[in-house]
Amino acid sequence: MLINLLKTMRPRQWTKNLIIFIPLVFTLRQYWQPFTLDMYVRFGITFIAFALFCIFSGIVYLINDLVDFEKDRLHPIKRNRPLASGALEKSKAVTAVVLLLLITLPLAFMLDLTFGVIAIVYLAINLLYSFVLKNIVIVDVFTVAGGFVLRAVAGAVAIDVPASPWLYVCTVLLSLFIGFGKRRHELIVLARNATNHRAILKEYTPQLLDEMVSVTTASFVMAYSLYTFSAENLPRNRAMMITIPFALYVVFRLLYLVHVKNEGGSPEEMILKDRSLFVALVLWAITIVGILYFFGGT
Repeated sequence: MLINLLKTMRPRQWTKNLIIFIPLVFTLRQYWQPFTLDMYVRFGITFIAFALFCIFSGIVYLINDLVDFEKDRLHPIKRNRPLASGALEKSKAVTAVVLLLLITLPLAFMLDLTFGVIAIVYLAINLLYSFVLKNIVIVDVFTVAGGFVLRAVAGAVAIDVPASPWLYVCTVLLSLFIGFGKRRHELIVLARNATNHRAILKEYTPQLLDEMVSVTTASFVMAYSLYTFSAENLPRNRAMMITIPFALYVVFRLLYLVHVKNEGGSPEEMILKDRSLFVALVLWAITIVGILYFFGGT
């Protein structure tokens, strides 16, 4: 039962919560000295925040699978999920949701009052998504993108630092791209059964989604480029502009996977399975850290 419960909470998708570490990485140089006790304390707090949001994400997936129980049975892949296949009983999944909420929400408020409020907002928005917002065209994808922004805000709040507005802009645009790419994947892979699995797909067409993907990707590249030489918390020598090619390659690689390989249904699996994308993301992250802490000057 525990294995099936963990599968339903989808640990692979918890990688999305790594965004919580971004405020720490980009503000550590500005507010604290690296490799000091205070730095390790802040890292520990951020890790706790990350762990809590992993559980919150798991709770959301449990609720989503409970709500979409019948629809998932029509999906060629999702029908193998523990709840849809019958490997996990509904009653046990409901019990797990209640127990996890009773444990994690008090811990969130103990970490920080505002962090606890953000956690409740995150859970509330996802509940609204499960029952209402997922049936409203465009709003459904914006809701998913909002979840990423809340993660970024939570990461900043946990260590009590102001996050750059550029972080929120870039997060929204990139997550919108991923969301529209996922809708496109579902529409193409499921074909005639698409609306049986997700009713909102009847409001989308591949052409419309391609346009939305184009707008969000172009906007993300522009926003990230502006960020690299205008954000206040970056080195004044504008060395962060060196990372723009990495951002371009990651976006182009994602477009390639979405349009040529018809992937995009599971972004976290794309990152883990596609070696080129994974290497580009790692090099992008290493370059950012190197510029911030070692080669960025003042």
